[in-house]
Amino acid sequence: MTKKHSKIKKANKKKQTAKFKFVPTDISELQDHYDLIIVGSGGTGLTAAIQAHELGLSPVILEKMSSIGGNTTRASSGMNASETSVQLDHKIVDSMDDFYNDTFIGGGKKNNPELLKFFTTHGALAIDWLASHGIELDDLTTTGGMSVLRTHRPSSMAPIGGFLVTELLKQVAKENIPLFTDVLVKELLQDDGAIDGVEVEINGEKSTIKGDAVILATGGFGANQKLLTKYRPDLEGYNTTNSPGATGDGITLASAVGAKLVDMDQVQVHPTVQQDTDHPFLIGEAVRGEGAILVNKSAKRFVNELDTRKNVTAAIDDLKEHGAYLILDQGIRDRVKAIEFYDKVGLVVTGSSIEELADSIGLDAKTLEATVATWNKAVDDHNDAEFGRTTGMDRSIVKGPFFSIHIAPAVHYTMGGLNIDAETHVLDEKGQAIKGLFAGGEIAGGLHGNNRIGGNSIAETIIFGRQAGQQAFKFIQNLEKTSK
Repeated sequence: MTKKHSKIKKANKKKQTAKFKFVPTDISELQDHYDLIIVGSGGTGLTAAIQAHELGLSPVILEKMSSIGGNTTRASSGMNASETSVQLDHKIVDSMDDFYNDTFIGGGKKNNPELLKFFTTHGALAIDWLASHGIELDDLTTTGGMSVLRTHRPSSMAPIGGFLVTELLKQVAKENIPLFTDVLVKELLQDDGAIDGVEVEINGEKSTIKGDAVILATGGFGANQKLLTKYRPDLEGYNTTNSPGATGDGITLASAVGAKLVDMDQVQVHPTVQQDTDHPFLIGEAVRGEGAILVNKSAKRFVNELDTRKNVTAAIDDLKEHGAYLILDQGIRDRVKAIEFYDKVGLVVTGSSIEELADSIGLDAKTLEATVATWNKAVDDHNDAEFGRTTGMDRSIVKGPFFSIHIAPAVHYTMGGLNIDAETHVLDEKGQAIKGLFAGGEIAGGLHGNNRIGGNSIAETIIFGRQAGQQAFKFIQNLEKTSK
């Protein structure tokens, strides 16, 4: 292919991407039976539907909100995986054991070992599965708690969540998989102990949809203050980064049919959320992963910025200064396209020099200049003598203009939820699978222990979304065999 043809192909691809707009299936087309009912249209639900469809099932996706994508659309950093060809292309030699250990240590060694083993050994396969659908995550960054670059993202450096949802919806549209919005699932239906459908509410009217299996992909409960404070009263009044639909509906549905809940008090507070506007905006970990630092009101660093989220949050809270400041330069901004959006909505303060930036945010200019100079030397020497940071040190803060974003911790992720096994079966109080019921993504508990590593939630949606689709197919296939 000539360079000219390559440019034309890229331009056409860009043009097609810009034109794509997914249209939900008209409610008049809703049927009363599908092979597989998937509740939730985030990364897990979309992935499960595509995988199940490819195996020959006729799935349906039911979304209670008018918008599609749930919390997945808000993810910005990337998708963790180890031993990938992408890593080797970037000369990163990684191992699944190291991925396991980083996540296990980051989760306080409280992670469910069975889920974690499956997760860390299926990340590379998930990256390959996405690539086979034209969804290329061919750039790398890092997040807190990871020892190497294993956070995959598109080379455009677009925020991972919106990118993935758009690309997965293209597959849903291509395969004509029905996806209905504004459909609230009210109850899981059972026949002889097996889940065989759902009761839904549409425009105030209730009806029944039957199915051979159900996958719950409804996300967590970070936007449900009542449920949050039931398990974590200390979080009362905290802002949340979650979408309004993250209210724990799937947890309620499954609990009603005997599902066991685990780790419900394990709630992650994200350290870097801009909260000076009406709507909180998560400032993704990739900003720090590409080299940004955090400073307090004294214009000094106070933490290893890429320690686990739990530890960074605690360090910010201990300041008792209602937050801290991210400091970065144009070089870092060029590596994190999400900053363009943050700036567009008024979250970024700009200065032509460090001194001007300090004046603009009310910090002592000489101290901030000294802090940045010390950091730049640490990057040059690859030795952070102050706080022992070892990752996100590929570039100094030297290229003007310079930027700051004021941040503070906010509720971000609920690590507790339904007890599932590695085959995504929802388990009851006795540890037995509830027949015909599967779950994956943030609705499930146990994978992350007491702290989720950045980049693992998107990985979880794809890995366990595929697994749920595969296992639902296997279950339905066995049903058909036994009924003959």
